[in-house]
Formats: sequence, structure tokens, C-alpha cells
Amino acid sequence: MEKSNDSSEYGFILVGFSDRPRLELVLFMVNFTLYSVAVLGNSTIILVCILDPRLHTPMYFFLANLSFLDLCFSTSCIPQMLVNLWGPDKTISYAGCAVQLFSFLCVGSVECILLAVMAYDRFAAVCRPLHYLVIVHPQLCLRLVAVAWGSGLANAIVMSPLAMTLSRCGRRRVNHFLCEMPALIKMACVDARAVEMLAFTFAILIVLLPLALILVSYGRIAAAVLKIQSAAGRRKAFNTCSSHLTVVSLFYGSIIYMYMQPGNSASQDQGKFLTLFYNLVTPMLNPLIYTLRNKEVKGALKRVLGRQP
Repeated sequence: MEKSNDSSEYGFILVGFSDRPRLELVLFMVNFTLYSVAVLGNSTIILVCILDPRLHTPMYFFLANLSFLDLCFSTSCIPQMLVNLWGPDKTISYAGCAVQLFSFLCVGSVECILLAVMAYDRFAAVCRPLHYLVIVHPQLCLRLVAVAWGSGLANAIVMSPLAMTLSRCGRRRVNHFLCEMPALIKMACVDARAVEMLAFTFAILIVLLPLALILVSYGRIAAAVLKIQSAAGRRKAFNTCSSHLTVVSLFYGSIIYMYMQPGNSASQDQGKFLTLFYNLVTPMLNPLIYTLRNKEVKGALKRVLGRQP
């Protein structure tokens, strides 16, 4: 597959929301605010999990990794989008587009798998509480995170070059605010069905398989919770899982709605706003969900700030 001379020399034009110039300033202000909150919130979660010894447990190890992924996920495209929203220049270099696509694919894939890992952690905590620290030991935590990163890197290493080197016959306009794989594939002037099929195969392995594992884990958790006699015990088990389940619903809900629809059933604008949701809104909400619903994190924040012994 040949690389287009125009795109490699002059880069791409990210169309984004340029057809609605009045909306761009509003989007800039809203997205800048949400991105700032996401950076602050996720950085705080990471620092608290590192600095407070009481949070040196598997659950918070995975939570710190999730916050790091959310930071990377948003930073892979939001700063570039803010630059494009601010002024008339909507271009991105070929190298910049390749880095953005690679980062987006890698980090998004890792997050899908990490959410499944966190579901397994919650399953062990609720269904095997007496053996939890034996089952989810530090070495296993490191291995599971390594598998998640390895899978994400493999997806990005395979798919990024294939998407970037498709012949585009001089086409440079990407109908999106980031270099996203479906948008780049649509620009191809050659038969890209093989690339689409490979992308679909990776989607099954990286999106649907982890989701199936999450559903199995929560099915087992629900069965175990129903067997708990006391209302206090059921409430505690529910609180243990509710934050993670909320994050999973937000992240997977938007991705599945966007990517698992047939053909072009979603409008182009709808696709842009959905991408913006799971790329910015979800990373912004995750720290709030875990902080507002978690007494241990709130207590750790107070201890780190010196307001509680």
C-alpha cells in the first residue's frame, strides 16, 4: 500500500467542527475546562494512591493505572483539538497524525482490558474475601497490567501503519477532530476491506472479549451478593463495585454505541460528539466517581493534605 505524497508532505486537515464556526469557541471553552478538570482529577488520584500507604492495595494500584491511562487518552488528542478550535489552522502533520493514532489505539485498548482486570479484582474481593490478598498478589497485579499494555501496544503496532499507509490519492481532509482509524480508512481510494476486517477482529478481542469477562465477573458478584444475609453486608459489597461498574457503563456504552452499529447509522456529528464523550468526559468523570463514592479515597485526600491524621 502506497503512502500519499500529499499527506506525507503536507499532513492532514482535521475538519472537526469547522462547519459550525460559532460552535467552535463554545467547544473550546467547554473542552478546555473539562480537560483541565480531567488532568487535575486524575493526577490527584495517582498522587494520593502513591503517597498514602493505606492505598497500597491491588484495587488502588489498578485505579492509579486507570487514572494514568485516562490522562494519556485525553492528552493524545484534546490539546491538538483545542489548538484547532482556537484558530483557523486545522492542520496536523503526517508524523503528528501517526503519533496521535498510535497513542489513541494503544491507550484505548489498554483501558478496555484494564477495566476487565479491575472487574476480576472486584470479583475476588467480594466472592473470595478471605483469600483476596493471596489471589490478587502484587506479582499478579504487575502481570495483568503488563498483559493489558502488551495487548494495547500490539493492536497499535499492527493497525497504525496499516491505516496510515493506505493510498488516499491526495485526499487530506479528515472528517473528525482527531486522526481516528475509521475516519482515515474512509479516506482511502483503494479497497480497504482487509484492513477493516482486521480492525474488526482486534475489536472483538480487545473490546467485546474484555466486556464479556466483565459481565461474567459481575454475574458472579451479583449471585454472591444475593446470598449475603445482612442488608449491611449487601450494601458494603455493592459499594465496593458500584464505582467501577459506573465507569465501565460510561466507557463501554459510548464505544459500543459508536463502533458496533451497522454501516453509517450514526451521523458524522454524532460520531464526533460520542468520541469526545469517551475521550474527554469519561476521563473527567472517573476521578469524581471514585472520589465521591469512596470513603478511603476521601480519607486519603484529607491525610495527604494534612487535614486528618
